[in-house]
Amino acid sequence: MEGMLLAALKGGDIANSLEWAQSKSVDHNSVIGTLKSLAADEYVVMVAEDHEGWKLTEEGEACADKGSPEAQVFAMVGPDGAAKDDIEKLAGAMAKVGLSQCMQAKWLKVDKAQGGRIFRDKDSVEDVVQGQLQGVRGGHFPPKADLDKLKKRKLVAAANYKTFKVSKGAAFSETRTKACTDITADMMHDGSWKTAKFKPYNFAALGQDQGAGRLHPLLKVRKEFREIFLEMGFEEMPTQRFVETSFWNFDSLFQPQAHPARDMQDTFFIKDPAQTLTIPEDYLVKVKSTHETGDCATGGPQDPAASPVGSFGHRTPWMRAEAEKNLLRTHTTAISAQMLHKLAQEKEFRPAKYFSIDRVFRNETLDATHLAEFHQIEGLVVDKNLTLGDLMGTIQAFFAKLGMHDIRFKPTYNPYTEPSMEIFNYHHGLKKWVEIGNSGMFRPEMLRPMGFADDVSCIAWGLSLERPTMILYGIDNIRDLFGHKVDLHMIKSNPVCRLTVDKN
Repeated sequence: MEGMLLAALKGGDIANSLEWAQSKSVDHNSVIGTLKSLAADEYVVMVAEDHEGWKLTEEGEACADKGSPEAQVFAMVGPDGAAKDDIEKLAGAMAKVGLSQCMQAKWLKVDKAQGGRIFRDKDSVEDVVQGQLQGVRGGHFPPKADLDKLKKRKLVAAANYKTFKVSKGAAFSETRTKACTDITADMMHDGSWKTAKFKPYNFAALGQDQGAGRLHPLLKVRKEFREIFLEMGFEEMPTQRFVETSFWNFDSLFQPQAHPARDMQDTFFIKDPAQTLTIPEDYLVKVKSTHETGDCATGGPQDPAASPVGSFGHRTPWMRAEAEKNLLRTHTTAISAQMLHKLAQEKEFRPAKYFSIDRVFRNETLDATHLAEFHQIEGLVVDKNLTLGDLMGTIQAFFAKLGMHDIRFKPTYNPYTEPSMEIFNYHHGLKKWVEIGNSGMFRPEMLRPMGFADDVSCIAWGLSLERPTMILYGIDNIRDLFGHKVDLHMIKSNPVCRLTVDKN
């Protein structure tokens, strides 16, 4: 191929690479590959020219090989004719088109006197359509009127193609000298490297894929969240324990023991060991009293006006056995409660800001936005005289650092926060507002048993890690992001970082 091209160029330019390839009965793609190799060494110069062309459709390829539907149907009708039902059984899907075209071209006729039997109206026919399709396959196109008919029958489709005008290059020669790719020891020894021709370096070429590990998008966004918390002065909580007690997961948060969230359908309970033996006894007594009466003092007042927090409590018996049950934590707020209890035991009150990012488990129905195992981001601020405005401002500032400005709040109910708000962000992939978290101010019934003074309040929020990641990466199904169905190519090909434009 290379010798043929160089010999042809010796006599003059090649005006059209496709026509040259057809004249030599060689594949045009092979010609282009050889020309590009020669052009890289400056043996030739290639100038691309775009053309409007046609290609066969899948149905067109079949007709080019086996004949047009009308020609195939015509061949099924013998000298004695054929019944329409028999033709339809033999021809299958192409029977309708084939019969229609045959009747239109007057190749066949229907004899109504013989019950609609079909007979030939010509002794023989020429399959012009097959010939035209074979011509299109070879790059020879019929007149426009015929092409329009073939296109209407969906046998051909428009397809642009490219040819090249080829001329001699600066290094043109009838024979090609192979360029060296490396300097060898022999070349250094005999000095031939001084006159040798070397292949130029391609600095735009990609290096060999090393097959190294890649960071999952969740880990990247987790790092972003963690850095934002640290920038805002938060302290990270220890969350390495997946198994918690119902006491820390529910009771310490003033969540009633009859709450539906404790049912088997919402929580994964541990079978063995089923119960814990380590709950601070003095704190347990205060929590029990608060649940039953609203007062953290044992046997507190039945009148809410006399209670330090103005609460009736849940007015139901509190069962120690229920609090001792082990479970897979349903939220990292269980850790928050332990950190707050530890903080309240200090001699002098000090404001604090805590955060955590770790896995939680809920027995939920799986769908595009819910998994049974997911990551929760937890943040809380404890100080004197905090308000709901402090909570909203903190959350908005937090998400603004991620480039997420479309934030909405919706009032909701939580057993352990009052007031409470759901946090929503607009998902452009799903084209709707998606809940990404929950927030509120911890109830006095939760804080007072820990030992905090009346003027101490705590704002807190819990956010999903998966849903913000889906929004940031444009993923509309959580199962494509986390779980056993994740495409490893997605992990490998996702961007090293995201560049966002601050709307403000």
